[in-house]
Amino acid sequence: LPAYPRPQMVRARAGNESLDVLRDRGDPSTWVSLNGLWEWQPHDAAAPIPPFGRSLGSSILVPFPVESCLSGVAPKRARDLATRMWYRLLFDLPRAGHGRVLLHFGAVDWQSTVWLNCHELGTHTGGYDGFSFDITDLLRSAGNELLLFVFDPSEGGVQPHGKQFAKSIDKPAGDVYTPSSGIWQTVWLEEVPEVYIDKLAVSQASTSEVTVTAHLGHQGSG
Repeated sequence: LPAYPRPQMVRARAGNESLDVLRDRGDPSTWVSLNGLWEWQPHDAAAPIPPFGRSLGSSILVPFPVESCLSGVAPKRARDLATRMWYRLLFDLPRAGHGRVLLHFGAVDWQSTVWLNCHELGTHTGGYDGFSFDITDLLRSAGNELLLFVFDPSEGGVQPHGKQFAKSIDKPAGDVYTPSSGIWQTVWLEEVPEVYIDKLAVSQASTSEVTVTAHLGHQGSG
């Protein structure tokens, strides 16, 4: 998925590209996609946690949910569905910039914990919203190890799961669907200034005016 993942708030350095172009591809000097083949395997209770420095058992195509055919690891039976899993990616620093570097996850279903180079970045709960970390101080010029643990109990948990049911893997029918676990939106790196716009709040409470509030991010606020 090569398209720029956040067209609502694209950033640009040079300022000589049209907004239409930037909306679709962004400024390639400020971001890089981490989509593609990652290492993946179901959680093994007997293995070291987290499995730093260890290759995982198979590969998955990010950002497709585990249960989708495009992921490459879709379970063929409901009893093979993994509710706990690991992702691993090794990557080099794409470029040496002068600002901060943010790691963005568009969405991970459902509960996740992230590590970079043996340091825990944080956790996130929720399958439909994005989250980010400032990873500037942990990056290496080469050989960065990104690990992600995901827990998604599907209908076995207390979280909203809609019509996702594991049984539909065995008997797809009616108005129920296969679960949608793991990374299912773009993962990407973004370079930002020391102080940057983190998000926009748009208020249109009246018919005569619109109020836009910019929330700023800075070092340590990821």
